[in-house]
Amino acid sequence: MGPLEGIRIIELAGIGPVPFAGMVLADMGADVIRVDRAGVVKGTETVPFQLANDVMSRGRRSIGVDLKHPDGVATLLTLVEGADALIEGFRPGVAERLGIGPEPCLARNPRLVYGRMTGWGQTGPLAQTAGHDIDYIALAGVLGRIGRAGQPPTAPLNLVGDFGGGAVVLVCGVACALLHVARHGAGQVVDAAMVDGAALLMAPFFAGRDRPNSRGTGLLDTGAPFYDTYETADGRWVAVGALEPKFYADLLRLLSLDGADLPGQMDPAGWPELRAAFGQAFATRTRDEWCALATGLDACVAPVLELDELAGHPHHVARRSFPDVAGEVQPGPAPRFSATPAEVRWPPPDPGRDTDDGLAEAGLSPEDICRLRDVGAVA
Repeated sequence: MGPLEGIRIIELAGIGPVPFAGMVLADMGADVIRVDRAGVVKGTETVPFQLANDVMSRGRRSIGVDLKHPDGVATLLTLVEGADALIEGFRPGVAERLGIGPEPCLARNPRLVYGRMTGWGQTGPLAQTAGHDIDYIALAGVLGRIGRAGQPPTAPLNLVGDFGGGAVVLVCGVACALLHVARHGAGQVVDAAMVDGAALLMAPFFAGRDRPNSRGTGLLDTGAPFYDTYETADGRWVAVGALEPKFYADLLRLLSLDGADLPGQMDPAGWPELRAAFGQAFATRTRDEWCALATGLDACVAPVLELDELAGHPHHVARRSFPDVAGEVQPGPAPRFSATPAEVRWPPPDPGRDTDDGLAEAGLSPEDICRLRDVGAVA
């Protein structure tokens, strides 16, 4: 099931955005075959930052290939012949040096979509420079706008660069290129860079680009007291997003505050007074008491949930948003499709679990597979 059923994608194992992209594509029904390093399969190598029961590894099969072995490279190119797309996250030039860059892959399969995920992109003066999410979003103008006024910029986990501006943009690019193949028959290279994707996410905020050093002073960056978080009597937190006047009126009603006694909602000079009033009010009840009182009001108040609370929240329960996959509660596929529902088909595979089956499907005989294993090209 899933809208990408029948699509086969080769994922060259990595960390961060490429595994996330592979997960999303697998959730959408694609047959994703992850190519793990032979050393990882054999236990002689470890993967940096690899987590036990890594949710991002779900839904695909795994084969072990040594891409530094000539027969391993030949094996990958054989897999490419029957694939619709390949995704990789090497530094620019690495795939080319291994002999598995776009040119040999597209020569084997002209309909192939070759998806490339990097921080800085395939070109430009920083292309060969090391970096991580925090660096990419800094250069994209994102980091400088996140944080409270008078405080240092605050990294928003690695959601904006690695996953939002990286993996999701890569998935979109691969899907668009696959649609082009279906219409015109020609594959192409997708150059997805986290710095580009993070900058793209900033598009709505370019209207305020003439306000330098304005972090933490606007409507959506904790500057406004009616778009912020507040601690409750039990030490937990609620999030408030009452931007529109009618929602703001419901917020005042919820807190039993009289607007006539307070500064105007959109008067920044009065925001410190409003923040103090809201903070004092929220401190009088527990988080869940406030959320219960907010039921039926459009006050735009929500509980700030911890990860272990997510699966039990009534809204998530009703939408089955956090399925249990082999004993691990995790976020389900998104978005939802009416005719081709996405699903988590199986939990993360052990590296190399599907080597024999995957190579057999690519047309290799049992004798070929045994020979490749004997010479160390696959594991």
